[in-house]
Formats: sequence, C-alpha cells, structure tokens
Amino acid sequence: MSTANPILAVRDLQGWYGKSHVLQGVSFDVRDGELVTLLGRNGAGKTTTLRAIMGLMPRAAGHVSFEGRNILGQSPHVIARLGIALVPENRGIFGGLTVFENLNIAMRRDSMWTMARIRELFPELDARMKNAAGKLSGGEQQMLTIARALLTGPRILLLDEPTEGLAPVIVERLVGLFRRLKEEGLAVVLVEHNFDVCRSVADRHFIVDGGEIVWSGDSGQLASSESVISRHLSLENV
Repeated sequence: MSTANPILAVRDLQGWYGKSHVLQGVSFDVRDGELVTLLGRNGAGKTTTLRAIMGLMPRAAGHVSFEGRNILGQSPHVIARLGIALVPENRGIFGGLTVFENLNIAMRRDSMWTMARIRELFPELDARMKNAAGKLSGGEQQMLTIARALLTGPRILLLDEPTEGLAPVIVERLVGLFRRLKEEGLAVVLVEHNFDVCRSVADRHFIVDGGEIVWSGDSGQLASSESVISRHLSLENV
C-alpha cells in the first residue's frame, strides 16, 4: 500500500434527499492500491456516500478530491471518465442483452482491463458470453457488473454490497477477486454487510453512523474494539 497522497479524499461531505440531511460531514481517504470499507447499520449513510462521490445525489456539499481535482458537482459521466466506477447494489445489468453485449457497451480503448483480461479473470462469464444476462445466476450477474465496471478503466472502484444474497462459495470467489484487484493496484471502496469479508480483505475500515465517520482503523484495531462494534454496528455484522 502506498503512503503517497490519497487518490480519493473526501472532506466534510454533506448530502440531502429533499429536506432530509443524510450526510453530515463524512471525511475519509483512499490511497492507490488500497481497499477500504465503509461499515455501519442500514441507513447510516454508506450507500449515500458512494452516490455522492459518483455525482448521483440531488444535493451535496463539501469537498471530494480525485487525483487532486475537486469533482463534487460534476456529472456522473464526467466522473466515470476521470476514472471512478460504481458497482451499484442493484447491479444494473441489461437483462435482455447478452453477456458480451453488456461488456462491449462499457469497453474503453485505453483501459488496462481488456476483454481478453476480463475473460481470464471471469471464466464463468467467458463460458456464457452468448447467454442473455438476465438468465445468469445472482453470482454471475454480480461478476458481470464488476467486469463491466473494470472495462471502463477505473483508477478506483466503488462496490456497494457486492456479496448480498450470494451463496458462500460465490462470496469466497469474490473475496479472491477483491484480493486480485488490490494486487493489480486498483483502489477500492467497499460497502459490505459481511463482516468476515471486510476483515479479510480491507486495509482500513471507516464506520459510518448518523451520516458521519465515527471511527477508523485497521482490522486488528477493529477486532479489539468491542465497544465500537456494539455501539455502531448491527448484530448481523458481528
């Protein structure tokens, strides 16, 4: 993990849905090749933080710096072209298109993640390129969503609950994938309810509660912070 300046720096991020003030000063950073998690109860503001970074909030304030450039207020397509990719919780695949067509839509010529690399990284998809995406299993659809995001050539990947509802064998497969992405030098922000997954892959953790970061530390520090877990994380996370 690099000790250089962060690739992503979030400072005093505020966010609103209508009159509801959801984010109330979120601050954290991510370095090149680092995987960090955002942990917290349902409704704490984790997904909203990812949406605000990606330019998908109807109203946001504060400062979001990507590679030294303030991107808050930019359109989602501009942010994506700069090198940030979001893998949403709902996956957002085109069910009526084939796996290949879903991937081909996202492919960029300057991406280090070529179609050949995607086929090697996701053999499950390679065997189903002509299949309709809507006919894939839940795990295969999740892999398709991640693969599609990689083809855009991101410098940082935002993952929202990627293992939710998946069988343990698929979760284990995704954990291996996350480690591979780290080895490739890709920065990752992971929102994930599976505590074991988070502790096994993350360099650092940030706990979100009430729309702000209330704790940060590595896996060893988190494991020894029972009071923090009890106070800020739901029972399903422990």
